[in-house]
Amino acid sequence: MRSEQGLGGAGGAAAAAFGRAPLGPAPRLTPVPGWREAIERIDLVPDLGTDIGSRTWWRGAATCVALIATTWQLAPALDRPIYGVAAPTLTGSDWDEARAQSIAPLALGGNSGRRFAPTAAVVPLNDTPERPVLELQASLPSGDGLAAALERSGVAAAEAARVADLVAGRVPLGDLRPGTQLDLTLGRRPLKDAPRPLEKLAFRARFDLSLQVARVADTLALTAVPIAIDRTPLRIQGRVGPSLYRSARAAGVPAKAVEAFLRSVASRMPVSRIGADQTFDVIVEQARAATGEVQLGKLLYAGLSGDGSKLQLVRFEQDGKDSWFDARGVGDRRSSGALMPVAGRLTSGFGLRRHPVLGIARMHKGLDIAAPSGAPIRAPMDGVVQMAGWAGGYGRFVKLRHAGGMATGFGHMSRIAVQNGETVRRGEVIGYVGSTGLSTGPHLHYELWKNGVPINPGKVTFESVQQLSGGALQRFKSTFARLMAVQAR
Repeated sequence: MRSEQGLGGAGGAAAAAFGRAPLGPAPRLTPVPGWREAIERIDLVPDLGTDIGSRTWWRGAATCVALIATTWQLAPALDRPIYGVAAPTLTGSDWDEARAQSIAPLALGGNSGRRFAPTAAVVPLNDTPERPVLELQASLPSGDGLAAALERSGVAAAEAARVADLVAGRVPLGDLRPGTQLDLTLGRRPLKDAPRPLEKLAFRARFDLSLQVARVADTLALTAVPIAIDRTPLRIQGRVGPSLYRSARAAGVPAKAVEAFLRSVASRMPVSRIGADQTFDVIVEQARAATGEVQLGKLLYAGLSGDGSKLQLVRFEQDGKDSWFDARGVGDRRSSGALMPVAGRLTSGFGLRRHPVLGIARMHKGLDIAAPSGAPIRAPMDGVVQMAGWAGGYGRFVKLRHAGGMATGFGHMSRIAVQNGETVRRGEVIGYVGSTGLSTGPHLHYELWKNGVPINPGKVTFESVQQLSGGALQRFKSTFARLMAVQAR
């Protein structure tokens, strides 16, 4: 309070007024240290790196020398040995028993545990006894046969050949996959230099079949054990998230199936348009054996939904080829450049020109392609033969009708290889180059019409869309309904 009110000096004066006034300044009192305080103030181990040469430093150096001397005096003599107590050396049966209980390196026959040393009751054997039965495992190597693998495992050549014949009667030996595990049981042999007889052989011949060969009354017999297989496809659904590939892999979709999924989707829409909130739907072939093994096959269905859109693609086999179709049975839209029907050199293009035979200017409605006589002429796309025969100045001529109002014509052939009404595929041979009709040499006159109007074949890109119909469409709808009935995992 005195400090807050500025009364510090006044308070001191008032305190002095109550007592006897001092005659002068108060003396300063210094306490006299006792002997305990004096000893405590002595530093026996000062820092010898500071105050070198001072009294404190010399006292510390003396302390260090005294400690070294004391240690030297108390140390044992270095010229006299130090004797210790050693265990007595074991000999005879004591040594044998101790050695049997010790842990030794494998190179010295190391073993552990309490064992008794041999005594006089132990009789050495003149011959090592054999096991009556041997159970072995072998793997079928790549590029080798079953009989050779059995012989390397100790089976006699005759029995190995017999087993191979038995197995070949049930499964072709070429269908046995390398790495197939063979479980063998070999019996007792009459002599040590003779091969052991095969008692039992078991292996997985196929994913759905196991074979066993057993000895019955000195005869080898084959037993086939079918394995039940559940072929219900595997269906996995999930959210696309930041990465469709990573999300699908994390959900359990095989890597190859994810790659096929992306390729199929990319044929219908840019992959960059796939949103993170969309949902993917994948159906993969699956074979689950009753023994627990699982095999995954190719992608069967690729679905993508969300953001107001829905994409459904089904793998469907037609004409021996797998293609992707949407839920309506419409295939991929494919575009390709004009397939030249014959390999050769372009000698005359499309347009107005001077006819090489008639010598007058007239419209050239196609392309002239010079080629050796007899060179094959191929259909540029799928179609139906509308006309095949002689056509005046065109000579031997073939006209094909294609989808979308397209038609093609081929003139000056030496020989025709198709008939009217015949269906031809892209790349199929329809005839051979010649020089029939108004022609100056072997070449092909190639024309193209769109709704009956001639157009330049060299500037046309063909686009085809495969549409299922009839029985193929019914089979596709049945396949699609069966896949949609699969429950997601």
